[in-house]
Amino acid sequence: MVDEKSIHDRVTVTEVEEFLRNPPDDFSVEALGSGGYNVCCDPDKSLVLIDDFESSCGKIVFQKSLGRQVLMQNFWEYTSMRKSLLSKRIFLLMSYCVEDSSETDQNKPETRVLQQYVVSIDGSDTYIKWQMERGLDWTISSVAGESYRVDIDFKEVLERWGEENIHMTEKGKPVWRDTCVTLKYYSDALFDFAHWFGFSKRKFNLRLTLASCG
Repeated sequence: MVDEKSIHDRVTVTEVEEFLRNPPDDFSVEALGSGGYNVCCDPDKSLVLIDDFESSCGKIVFQKSLGRQVLMQNFWEYTSMRKSLLSKRIFLLMSYCVEDSSETDQNKPETRVLQQYVVSIDGSDTYIKWQMERGLDWTISSVAGESYRVDIDFKEVLERWGEENIHMTEKGKPVWRDTCVTLKYYSDALFDFAHWFGFSKRKFNLRLTLASCG
């Protein structure tokens, strides 16, 4: 059995407003005169994968962030990215939403964002690292050196956390959005047909406990 303390060390979920008021160690927040904030961190300790975004506090820019989609064009860049994923604290932005189909087309329910969260995951944690290594190794072995795209999905991590920490009062189905980080690797192969036709897309999910990993 995995102890709950280790689970909570593995992932932290913080409302954007609270993150800006009380940033974690190695982060600093600068309020801009025009509204919004610049957020800085130590890239040697934290891997930030957050695009610029609008919030109730204005535009938020994470300096030195690689963004939600990371492009790698050679083996050195892939190796560097892999090392960061497996050794640093990873910071992501995710949205907790509600789907309400009561007053709309059942096939196209309305989705409203209830809260944006900065999600921090310890990439060096034994359980997280094992899953990440397995997913990345599977991706590389299955595309045989071609260009590829892999989505790392943290949805199950957030669903587990949400079940324990969010008591929704809104009517509708709770859903998490923006739960994936995408790595894109472009090889210099002349005839990269698998990539051209979309056959080299891969995806793997991360979970909070090893016991739940199939």
